[in-house]
Amino acid sequence: MISEEMRGFLEGFKAQGAKKIKATVAEERANLDAFMAPLKIADGVVFEDLVLADRPARKHVPPQAKLDRAVLTFHGGGYRVGSLDGYKSFMSHLAVACEAPVYGLDYRLAPEHTYPAALNDGVAAFIELSETIAPQRIMLVGDSAGGGLALASLLVLQERGLPGSGAAALLSAWLDGTASGASYADRRAEFQDAMRQYAGGYAIDTVGLSPLFGDHEGLPPLLLQVARDEPMGDDTTALQARALAAGVDSRLEIFDNAFHDFQVFTQIPEARAAINAIGEFFREVVL
Repeated sequence: MISEEMRGFLEGFKAQGAKKIKATVAEERANLDAFMAPLKIADGVVFEDLVLADRPARKHVPPQAKLDRAVLTFHGGGYRVGSLDGYKSFMSHLAVACEAPVYGLDYRLAPEHTYPAALNDGVAAFIELSETIAPQRIMLVGDSAGGGLALASLLVLQERGLPGSGAAALLSAWLDGTASGASYADRRAEFQDAMRQYAGGYAIDTVGLSPLFGDHEGLPPLLLQVARDEPMGDDTTALQARALAAGVDSRLEIFDNAFHDFQVFTQIPEARAAINAIGEFFREVVL
């Protein structure tokens, strides 16, 4: 049964259709933060601003947190928008669900910083965090572009022979910069163009941009969440098939009556249920 909050979002998207509002990147960033600002913070969570691998970061500590483990999150936003302030509610609820500190990273954004700036930031942040917390007790979480960044970071760590995380949760993840899946439908060119803006001089099928095409053998347990009818749906189902073929413990959750990246809108009951499922996964696999 669909909640009234979810129904309201879906009806709003339907009414809006494919209308595009022209805005500068600065306006897009400000508009997204303003849209997400009313989202409530989870009770009892304490915040601490810090620097992680030379980038601004924020630590979200829930009541009775287990401090020997952590979650490192990469926000979504197409590699060009999104912020720690906009994701404050999501990360606070995630911290409560995981019963562990959640670190949000303010990685560099395009068009000011093109590939591999964000990827370098993500990898460096994980390495620095793993100096104080055992890497196998860290879970990477990313939504949309942040999900692609999380998976790409794991592949880089693996390529360098460095320890990876103990788990990863990828939410509506953007994993294929070429937008080859049928689920992209008539929006394929739109997403390819968006990836080119981040890619700079690199081909959009580069594994760091399209981690779906990487070698997934040896990855940690994965939790994949996706809405059934979203453009990036095939990215997730393709990764699930590739991960299972590579012997990875990969779990797929497909949500009906939902939308791309719904998990970050914490006023929706279905979003909170999805976040709670991430917490259950974390507590099961990160020992």
